[in-house]
Amino acid sequence: MRKILIANRGEIALRVIKTCNKMNIETVAVYSEADQDLPYVKAADTAKLIGPPPVAQSYLHIERLLEIASEENVDAIHPGYGLLSENADFAEQVEKEGFIFIGPSSSVMRKMGDKIEARKTMMEAGVPVVPGYESDNMTLDDAKFEAGKIGYPVMLKASSGGGGVGMVLCKNEQALTQHFEPTIKRSQTYFGSGKLFIEKYIPKARHIEVQIFGNAEGEVFHLFERNCSIQRRNQKVIEESPSPSLSEPAKERLYHLAVQAGKAVGYKNAGTIECILDTDENPFFLEMNTRLQVEHPVTEQITGFDLVEWQILTAFGERLPVQKQDEIKSSGHSIEFRIYAEDPKTFYPSPGTLETVEFPEGQGIRVDIGYERNNKITPYYDPMIAKFIVTADSRQSCIKTARQAFDSVKIEGVKTNTPLHKLVLDSAEFMDGKYHTQTLEKIKGE
Repeated sequence: MRKILIANRGEIALRVIKTCNKMNIETVAVYSEADQDLPYVKAADTAKLIGPPPVAQSYLHIERLLEIASEENVDAIHPGYGLLSENADFAEQVEKEGFIFIGPSSSVMRKMGDKIEARKTMMEAGVPVVPGYESDNMTLDDAKFEAGKIGYPVMLKASSGGGGVGMVLCKNEQALTQHFEPTIKRSQTYFGSGKLFIEKYIPKARHIEVQIFGNAEGEVFHLFERNCSIQRRNQKVIEESPSPSLSEPAKERLYHLAVQAGKAVGYKNAGTIECILDTDENPFFLEMNTRLQVEHPVTEQITGFDLVEWQILTAFGERLPVQKQDEIKSSGHSIEFRIYAEDPKTFYPSPGTLETVEFPEGQGIRVDIGYERNNKITPYYDPMIAKFIVTADSRQSCIKTARQAFDSVKIEGVKTNTPLHKLVLDSAEFMDGKYHTQTLEKIKGE
């Protein structure tokens, strides 16, 4: 393990660099013309310009990434999350060029990256999935017929979608008809595929995910769950672990489901099994994320393990610090708040120059940030400024610390969603822990 190229940007690139420094591994960063002044560029041992700001000409430019990897004679490539992290073609090309891809195999990524294929695979493995209908060539008439059988409301989803993109709630046949063709076009634009499927919409559902890890020897472990139910536009805003108001039997069912899903595809490296739980705590498989998650820090905080280190060790065939499930323990409580440069009322991005960026320091506070003062938040990329993670012995103490800490967060030059986080922290729904995927709308009075 000599040198790793990080095929990403911002805070996740900086996060990987920190672990590589700890492991005495050299790092190669890539940056677009818009990102040349960001902290991760300075932190890397080597930084190479990859192209102009648009992602298609820079961070998604596979040929240029592999060219840099060859020039720098790296051993492996870490994709971070987002961008090319779940692109099976990229992973396959990395492997063909003789580099190690720090993640699952391209074949597993391809199988689980297609949500229709993933549903079929999980059903064959006996994993419960949300009732729905999938077809490679679904027509509007098919959709209307199957949705009628399933029962409205339903979710219309892009098979290759992610991050809330390509998902539409249809409360009746009229809505399904209205959104069918636009969703196909949106899916083709964002993901290169217009395949759709339908899922039963589960009201007041809890979105719970389980961190899994497949080691080099073929074992699959779980590292407990994260509650990701505080969402806006089907995208996560706050994540916490352990999940509040979830019974121990329900947790055990989730862990079993997640490990079963991982074993069904021979999973290796870090992955996440995302599930929906109905009001009776019945779990249903939603999808597998074949990468590190944005919210992985809360898992690191409660377990004490470095998941990026685990990723690197596994990719190089090395043994992990633990060999058995019962060696993985959970302690305390951790909550992650995603700090975005956006209008907290409309959720529209707020690009601009960060005139001030100040976060509090102290016990139980972790800030994973990709920017510093005078850096620009550009319209080319996701507007997340930082991840603000608070950890304490109990959930009550964690919330108390977070409330106090937010009073010291100071970001000027762009609008941010910090007022939204304070609103959630002060809400009765979040305090009692019985929130669900529609709770944020209720808190905001929508």
